[in-house]
Amino acid sequence: MERADLLATEEPLGIRIGGSAVSLTMRTPGDDLDLVAGFLFTEGIVTGPADIAEIRICDGTACGHAGHEGLGNIADVRLASGGRPDPRRNFLTTSACGVCGKASAAELYVRKSFDLARDHGVILASALAAMPDRLRATQRVFASTGGLHAAGLFTPAGDLACAREDVGRHNAVDKVIGWALRSGRLPLSGCVLLVSGRASFELVSKAVLAGCPVLAAVSAPSSLAADLAEQNGLTLVGFLRGGSMNVYAEPRRVVTSG
Repeated sequence: MERADLLATEEPLGIRIGGSAVSLTMRTPGDDLDLVAGFLFTEGIVTGPADIAEIRICDGTACGHAGHEGLGNIADVRLASGGRPDPRRNFLTTSACGVCGKASAAELYVRKSFDLARDHGVILASALAAMPDRLRATQRVFASTGGLHAAGLFTPAGDLACAREDVGRHNAVDKVIGWALRSGRLPLSGCVLLVSGRASFELVSKAVLAGCPVLAAVSAPSSLAADLAEQNGLTLVGFLRGGSMNVYAEPRRVVTSG
């Protein structure tokens, strides 16, 4: 029997800086300002909200610059310094890729600004166990389509501060980090970043860059993600579901009682 079905939206977003095309990312429309701000921060193009003079979203024919024409919406970025990023970083980012465009393995190194070793906050295991259901309750598009990833930022008290959805898990995380950047909330000291899928290398690197001491995932981490978490003092939690969890790095922050 034929019937209509709802599908998650995936569309291109071109990012320009100072009029020059920098990236074309595939994403779910919505919270685009947060996505662009998070992208700029996690790529090392900006270090704080003061570095961004303006982010303007327009369609592919209205921005008035070369490149990306006819490819959907455009994010036109003006940096406070008037500068432009390394010209080698022109790349396509698919919804499945968080490290596309790196020219060498050396560029995968996390150039962190915040020292997680100094973050001595703890989180109750019971509070962690309740987070996936709280995040799922905010996923309106996922409930309709079953096709989106989610990222949620929880405060040290266990409150959900921000939740974002996207077809790409790295985009969902960039949207959360971009929200925090634009709100002046970085570093994310004492917070928990929860992702609805697996914990990969690029998600650990983004959490480290944002100064978030705990990254939790409902699925498995990769070996490289666990290694990177250990090297940077990040608490990495996997298989967070049904009241149980595995802690792969820095277990000191997960406690069973207050």
